Amino acid sequence: MLEHYISKNPASGPNSKTRTEPLVKVITAIATLGGLLFGYDTGVISGALLFMGPELQLTPFTTGLVTSSLLVGAATGALVSGSLADRLGRRKIILILAIIFAVGALGTAMAPNLEIMLISRVILGLAVGGAGTTVPVYLAEIAPANRRGQLVSISELMIVTGQMLAYMSNFAFNEIWGGEHTWRWMLGIATLPAVLLWFGMLYMPDTPRWYALKGRFAEARDVLNRTRAKEDVDWEMMEIEETMTAQAQEKGSLRDLRVPWMRKVFLIGVGFAFFHAATAVNSIMYYAPVILQNTGMSTNAALFATIANGVVSVIMVMIGILLLGYIGRRKMAALGQIGCTCCLFLLAAISAFMPEHIGGEVNLLRSYLILGSMLLFLCFMQGAYAPVIWLMLSEMFPAKIRGICMGGAVFALWCSNVIIAMSFPVLLASFGLASTFAIYGAVGIVGIIFVLKYIPETRNRSLEQIEHYLRDKYDEESALKAQKRQKTARQAG
Repeated sequence: MLEHYISKNPASGPNSKTRTEPLVKVITAIATLGGLLFGYDTGVISGALLFMGPELQLTPFTTGLVTSSLLVGAATGALVSGSLADRLGRRKIILILAIIFAVGALGTAMAPNLEIMLISRVILGLAVGGAGTTVPVYLAEIAPANRRGQLVSISELMIVTGQMLAYMSNFAFNEIWGGEHTWRWMLGIATLPAVLLWFGMLYMPDTPRWYALKGRFAEARDVLNRTRAKEDVDWEMMEIEETMTAQAQEKGSLRDLRVPWMRKVFLIGVGFAFFHAATAVNSIMYYAPVILQNTGMSTNAALFATIANGVVSVIMVMIGILLLGYIGRRKMAALGQIGCTCCLFLLAAISAFMPEHIGGEVNLLRSYLILGSMLLFLCFMQGAYAPVIWLMLSEMFPAKIRGICMGGAVFALWCSNVIIAMSFPVLLASFGLASTFAIYGAVGIVGIIFVLKYIPETRNRSLEQIEHYLRDKYDEESALKAQKRQKTARQAG
């Protein structure tokens, strides 16, 4: 069955040796600045929270509010940017997002009070959510099939690189220019890559599949000529034309989700995104210094130790990108979900059963074991789960409504993140570390069941082949279910 979807196109088969053209590498380097900003702006708050509290008069509730306000904006940005990317083009949306990144970063850095901070964080979140939706789709549609996994996953590498740079800058600003306004510099420096992203995207093309979706086949072929080896252009253009010609006549909309197979693919994507975020990865990425302070570490030691989170994340994403060439997407997702869930229960066990103090002194062994468990969690998350989530969401949805579906799935991801970010400081203050991580671990068990039961395999297929495969797979399932219902009805009658 699967072999049916590996066409005669030598550029999309599992043994393809198609090279990556230089322009594709340039496009990837520039577009993934959006991922860098995504990572920096989500990671920097972990250190800034330690300093902005007195000036903004933060409580546990408003601390969660400041953190999650970006995520509320991100959920909105994901939902809106998906449909806009289908309408206006991937490139144009990324240009707009670069401007929003700059405005949001400056707003948070200059915020005189809590209200302005919350508004600025929501604005910044619009760009973060938009980047998470648009950049992976842009890269997936630009990349050749045999290199799509690695190139799209570079966006995830840039996200964790941005988070690592955020942790490093937090420590550096505190160490060199520490003071009551240190957090403003931490937040404001994100303006620089936003400017670079805007200037870089001015000179980049849109994707051949978006041009074809709009009936602009000549422009689609022109982009392929610039981003593919000469011998691969005709094959890929033929696949695109066969899939897009009918779709180009009708604008994609939410009404398409009435089609059973499209609706099922969309719901699987939404569930996948939700459970990925529900691993509580962002409780570790956003609140790592708070967690370590809670175990007895000093502020400076907690900031320095948090850098390890960023370093491990970058190393493991690089390993994950390499693994994508050898291991199926579904297997990596299952490994990540199972590993992360086990680590959450490990964190809960260490927090519950190891004493906080020994002989009146802080039990630093407990602190370091919690840090080690957090790093082990990140090994599973960044080495297996994170490279797969953005890749699969960018490739599994039908071309006609890819932006809409991607927006809906990433909206679910950010809604899950909002729940985590809002609940963590409140749960921590109310129940402590052990119960908090145990609750998140219980949700992770449901995520394991979902991944094992529903996630399809998309490796070694072009985007067009994935669409045909999923349509046939879920159309067949729908037909079998309908026959079963009819048989049951006849028996009952």
